[in-house]
Parts: sequence; structure tokens; C-alpha cells
Amino acid sequence: MALGLNLVAAGAHGGGWRMPEAKTDAAMDIRFWKQMAREAEAAKFHFMFWADGIAVRSSAKDEEQLSYDSRIDVFEPLTLLAALSAVTEKMGFIATASTTYNEPYNMARKLASLDHISEGRVGWNVVTSWSEDEALNFGRDKHMEHSSRYRRAEEYIDVVFGLWDSWEDDAFIRDKASGQYFDPAKLHTLHHHGEHFKVRGPLNAARPIQGYPVIAQAGSSGPGQDLAARTAEVIYTMQKDRDEAAAFYASVKGRFARYGRSPDSALVMPGMMPIIGRTMQEARDLFERLQELIHPQLGLAALAGSFGDLSAYDVDGPLPPMLADSNAVKSAHVRLAKFLDGRALTIRQLYQFRAASGHHLIVGTPESIADEMQDWFEHRGCDGFNILPPFYPQPVRDVFHLLVPELQRRGLFHTEYAGSTLRENLGLARPGHFHHRQPAHLAAGN
Repeated sequence: MALGLNLVAAGAHGGGWRMPEAKTDAAMDIRFWKQMAREAEAAKFHFMFWADGIAVRSSAKDEEQLSYDSRIDVFEPLTLLAALSAVTEKMGFIATASTTYNEPYNMARKLASLDHISEGRVGWNVVTSWSEDEALNFGRDKHMEHSSRYRRAEEYIDVVFGLWDSWEDDAFIRDKASGQYFDPAKLHTLHHHGEHFKVRGPLNAARPIQGYPVIAQAGSSGPGQDLAARTAEVIYTMQKDRDEAAAFYASVKGRFARYGRSPDSALVMPGMMPIIGRTMQEARDLFERLQELIHPQLGLAALAGSFGDLSAYDVDGPLPPMLADSNAVKSAHVRLAKFLDGRALTIRQLYQFRAASGHHLIVGTPESIADEMQDWFEHRGCDGFNILPPFYPQPVRDVFHLLVPELQRRGLFHTEYAGSTLRENLGLARPGHFHHRQPAHLAAGN
């Protein structure tokens, strides 16, 4: 299986940073990140992954409620990626960047540059932005409607791919004798005119080492699955049980044929938070300590997107009805409604469930956690996992030193990198230049 490491701010669990042994300033400590990158590479992780947004994203009703949220101060991931690629050699890095509030030319140039700087170890997690907070930072009064975001994203990706193909792989001949720097026959200016973008090109950077950086995508809604089937090579998702994961796996991979792609051309990697103990009791005790540290203000803010302001309700009383719809992460809203159907939970019980992690949370020993990961993997619920430690540093080191060796002992995880690029290590093909993929009569027209 493939394994990614998703290091979220000061930890992925809402109460994790409050643990006595937690490093509270991890999010902005570059020495810590460098050390984690070296340790993750020693453990043979395929990549580090950053889910990111371009705002302080929260449903908190005011600054007082917001002040209990630890996911505030974080590095911009493309910048961090550049720094960490300099202290590693084989492990990849996948950074999130929004198609809603970035221009495709800038994004194509940054990622092409990073792919060269890292020597072919970069991936792009394509997101459409879900938060109203992001809209307010980019001259809008409200967030772009869900379907419009996806139409823009599809065109955006086409533009970025076209810009990466501005130059064929061997276009830059740099011939001192003739004085010619590149072969003009191997330049392909984009001249894109579409619904959302008008981009002439060409890109002022050579074609990425990997052809294209690895494309990751995290949407689980219908449009999100279609976008993933058309473009993604790593599909990041949020299922919480094996049958649900297997249904998603079959659904998204069942869409690949309509885009002329093999289902094997992408890896489905759900998020997973392991709470590891050397015994089951130790793991349960750790989980209970974490749950008790979720502050009610943080919990109420976590539910606001689906329930509105709950501050007037008794947190140990029953949940009110959910809001009818959401313009944010629609798939998450739908999944929550399905989860609550037939369940009678208090507000506190739900916010403890939600603030712990939006992903699958497994409490157990290295052996029992590996059992569940193996079960998902062998029943086609996933091709691997993106692992979210609840806080730092000990839980992530438990993954490196306890969980990974157990997976390796079972033959489920590699013991050495297969190659030097992220594509090679994930078993993904390098895309050839479009000029050599297209039928000759189409390529000649460009």
C-alpha cells in the first residue's frame, strides 16, 4: 500500500495540542518540519501531504470562539515544500492549491519550478475551495456556487496541463556553436480562450521533470468524483468504514473508463488517524484524554456549518435539525446527515466525534491498526492511507517506529523506494508530451 503523512497545523485532533507532552508551536517551527521530513523519509513514506486553505477558515461565530481553534498559524505549503525538498532525497511532497482563488499561469509556473527544485518529487492537491472565509480575502462578498467552482476547476486544470506542455522535454538545446537556445519546432504556445480563462502562454519554465507533477484531488461529491476520474492520480477521501470506502472506491474508479483512463492509473487514499498504544487499554486511555481536551467552543464551531449557531443549546442536550444544505463541502454535509440518521446523539457527543477528526479514527495497538488497514486494502476499500497524527511529536514517531514496521513485516508496505521521483515511487506513469499523445493531424495543428 501507499502511505502519505498529513501533518496538520499543531496536530489533526482538535484537543491534541493541549496534551501535556504536545509541541504546541509545531505549526510554525521549520526545524521541527525538517526533522519530521527526515524521519518520514527514513520510514519510507511515499509523501508528505498538506491540506490547506487561503484564509483562517472557521465557522466560529466571533473572535472569542475562534480563539480556541489551533489551526490558525500554518506555513504556505508550496513555500514549505521547497524547504523540505532540500533536506530529503526520495520522499515526495503534495501541496494543496486552490483553483478558485489562484491564476493558472502562476500555479503552472510555481509547480513546474518546484518539480525541478525537488528533482521530480512534487504533487498538486487540486481543490476548489469550500470556505466563505476564502472568498472574503479575494474581493468577493460570497463564495462561488458549488457547480461553478467545479466548471472553473476543470478548465483551470486543462490550462495548467497545456502550459506544462509549452515545451517538449528536449526543447532546450542550448547550442553554443549555433547560438540557438531552444528548438522552435518544440515550442507549443497554448492560446487558450475559455469560459473562465484567456491565457496565451508559453510557460517561462521548462517542462516538469515528471512531465506533470502528480495530481491529487479530494472531492467526494458527484462532480468531485468526475473531476478525479478525469484528472487525479491520488484521490484523497474521508470514509469511516470499510464498506463505505469500498463503495466509494468502486464508484470513483468506475468513472475512469469514460475518460479513457485505466482504474490503475490512480490511487485512492483515505485519511486515517491512528491512536496508538502498546496495549489496547493504553490506546483507549490516550483517546479519552484527547476527547476530554476538545473545548466546547471549538466543538460548537465545528458543527456550525451543518447546524448553525448552537450556543443557545445545552451541549448535553439533543441535536436540533441539520441545515437543509451547505455551499461548503457538500459531500461532508451529506455524509453527516447519513451518519446521524437513526442515531440519538447529544451536541457534545457529536462535536467530540467531529472535532476528533473528519477522517477514519482507529484506536488500538500497532497490530490491531494494521489489521484494519490490511482489511480495507485487501477488500478494495483503498490503495493506501494518508495518515494524520493527532499531535506531535510522539504519535507520529509511533507511526514511524511501531506501525510501519508491522506493515512491512506483513509485506504490505515497501522497505525501500522504487525510484527517485514521486511518480516512480507511487507506480504512476510519466505523461508524455501532448504532441506525442495526440493523433498526428491534431498535433500538427498546434
